[in-house]
Amino acid sequence: MYDVLRDADPDTPPLPGCGPVLPLQDHDGSPLRQQIFEHIRAMGQVARSDIARALGVSAGSVTALTAELIAAGFLQEVEDSPRETGRGRPPVALSVVPDSSYVIGIKISDDQHSAVLTDFAGNMVADSVQPTTSPRKSVAELLDETVPLIDTLLAQAKMDMTRVSAIGIGISGIIDHQTGTVPWSPLLTETDADLGAAFADRFACPVYLDNDANLLTLAELWFGRGRTMSDFAVVTVEHGVGMGLVLGNRLFRGVRGMGLELGHIKVQLDGALCRCGQRGCLEAYLADYALAREAATALGQPGSQTAAAALESLFAEAKAGNQAARTIFERAGRYLSLGLSNVIQLFDPALIILSGERMRYDYLYADNVLSEMHRLTLETSRSQCEVALHAWGDLVWARGATALALSATTSILIGAVAP
Repeated sequence: MYDVLRDADPDTPPLPGCGPVLPLQDHDGSPLRQQIFEHIRAMGQVARSDIARALGVSAGSVTALTAELIAAGFLQEVEDSPRETGRGRPPVALSVVPDSSYVIGIKISDDQHSAVLTDFAGNMVADSVQPTTSPRKSVAELLDETVPLIDTLLAQAKMDMTRVSAIGIGISGIIDHQTGTVPWSPLLTETDADLGAAFADRFACPVYLDNDANLLTLAELWFGRGRTMSDFAVVTVEHGVGMGLVLGNRLFRGVRGMGLELGHIKVQLDGALCRCGQRGCLEAYLADYALAREAATALGQPGSQTAAAALESLFAEAKAGNQAARTIFERAGRYLSLGLSNVIQLFDPALIILSGERMRYDYLYADNVLSEMHRLTLETSRSQCEVALHAWGDLVWARGATALALSATTSILIGAVAP
């Protein structure tokens, strides 16, 4: 049976620092200066000798390169640990200067947008949440809605946009991360929208765009359970069904930004209509709108209800013993089992993290759901994939967007330090 962890132990202190703890084997060809900086940020604070050992480089190289980063204002010396009285100089470590740069992360959603301002050490400085008027809108309307979101962040932090180095944005749909374009999103009225360029022009700041499930995965890789893991998957069930995958400590996106669209794998030919316009997608049996559609039919709920209201009513009915309501959730749980078994069969991850607001509906992670997943997976005597539930708050998506922006900003700023 697969293990289910409903939440991390609240008594266990979080790891210091932010970012992946396990280094990439090839570092994407990044310069040693950047590798050193990222290692320091991941550790929180670390001595030069420990950096040299961890990265397998000479102490002299670490001393020279960290001196450049200190002179440029990105690193600072701190007291490593308390010294014994009368026992000489206190040991010295290095840490990131938090206010050397700032980034903003934004999550675009159906009912509300969220944003986070983060410093260069990965600390959250300010946050903001704004409701949206409609689930689908034009790029121009989306830009107008984002302005007060960012204004609120800057007002809280008492700073202006000139101190922001980059903006990371997450939105559901097919996203071309390299170009910043959105071929299709259920939240936009346009197709092939040049969303990244539109935001960059509006805010006079570099903008980096990605699928929202990838951002949730980045949040786990930079701030959560995945920091110490080289291979894991994240599956999220909310307004849609999304998936992110880390292989070799690196986020996998696919060639055209279409990889890992778990919600749009086909589970039934000519099946239920999905919001993407095709039929038989996993999402059409598991997402908010799918369950709300079932509820309207089975329980006679008014079609004018929002999906959120319909789901709350459906869940209350199921808990009260309404068999029709229970059947809807149990059927959705079986489709989730099918999707998870396919993830295990294709990628064999060490861990699958289930996340998203709908995971509070316990029917979706009941024992029979996990048993069905186990039954559908071709297994040997090897150790089984761990399944964990991680109930993040709404801001986690925006925090993942800050990781996207921090990564890009680090490459630019640290790579630009004069040798």
